[in-house]
Amino acid sequence: MTTSPADALVVNVAGLLGEPPGSHRDVTVDGVTLELGEGLRQAAPLALQVRVGRTNRGVVVNGHVVTSLADTCGRCLVAVELPVDAPIDEEVLPTIDLQSGMAVDTSAEPEAFRLSDHHELDLEPLAREAVLLAAPIAPVCRPDCRGLCPECGTDLNAGPHVHEEAPVDPRLGKLREFRADG
Repeated sequence: MTTSPADALVVNVAGLLGEPPGSHRDVTVDGVTLELGEGLRQAAPLALQVRVGRTNRGVVVNGHVVTSLADTCGRCLVAVELPVDAPIDEEVLPTIDLQSGMAVDTSAEPEAFRLSDHHELDLEPLAREAVLLAAPIAPVCRPDCRGLCPECGTDLNAGPHVHEEAPVDPRLGKLREFRADG
């Protein structure tokens, strides 16, 4: 089953809930932009591929989300685009019993992801959580990024540069003559 971005990542699983455990549906979504919160933004639309499987309690969602994030290198401050391919593996429980139509007691697992009252699975929070967990804390443009010069702020990746030797306090002048090996 393929859904469009206009469906806002919401999949009705009422039919799946009526099937025996082990039944599943494949869901593919392309071209979605998520609100990731302060400091993170997508550089490319999100693509999501998951298998929604029926369990004896609800549904389990397995798959992955692919996108890229626009950020700044934590060492040299250049703009970087960071690819993200994050796994999704979550159980989602119902809020309404399919047969009786009565509300399910959610107090035993208050932190669990839940289906809506209309047996709809909202994949947006699952996708957002996966992307946020995969986002690096201190992104770098490349593993060997040298960063910025602590004295003048020049990008050290651009090439070597030298500074004139700073004047030394005369009281510390004798330390320049000190040699640890002799």
